[in-house]
Amino acid sequence: MNGFTLVNILGALLIVTSLYIVLERAPRKAAFGYVVQSLVLIGCFLALGVTTGSVELYEWSATAFITKVVVVPSVVIFLSKKIGDAGSDLEPRLTTTKAIVLVAAEVAVCFIAVQGINLPAAAEVKPALAISLAHFFIGLTCIVTQRNIVKQLFGYCLMENGSHLTLALLASNAPSLVEIGITTDAFFAVIILSVLVYRMHNVAHTVSADDLTELKG
Repeated sequence: MNGFTLVNILGALLIVTSLYIVLERAPRKAAFGYVVQSLVLIGCFLALGVTTGSVELYEWSATAFITKVVVVPSVVIFLSKKIGDAGSDLEPRLTTTKAIVLVAAEVAVCFIAVQGINLPAAAEVKPALAISLAHFFIGLTCIVTQRNIVKQLFGYCLMENGSHLTLALLASNAPSLVEIGITTDAFFAVIILSVLVYRMHNVAHTVSADDLTELKG
């Protein structure tokens, strides 16, 4: 098995973990699912690094471990503890079956779309590239279909993981500064959004998006 095949296999695991994150109601459990997904993403970076000889991808792996495996899940878990796992009983706007069908359709569309890409860097990793692009839509699905605003945070994280993998697949030798820019952007966004969620919960005593559609001055 060569490195590119391993990357494609790990890409399939990313879809599995994304489905778990989207379908799991409890934010704390979803955070652990995000940890697993981040470890899979790091595995993609390492496999690409070994195969392409890109030293930068080893640095990306270290940065991703600190931010995605340690910091971001810790922020979400801490937030969940502060608000007492509020919203864990909120039903998503889509049933499990409809969510799975929608994600499958998004992945299928992206698989069709990447067939027209003829870049040398993408020749061996088109399945993984399709999955990385699909994560933009899966993340958006998570944001739109979740009533729990804590769970909506993960939609942003899924989109960021997709962009991270896309960059690694198409520009594995990009300077580490580019990767750090993407990672820190997501890192600070999650922190800021977590603070907003905490303050909204303290004021409105709910994390239901349906209950927060009206602003009161």
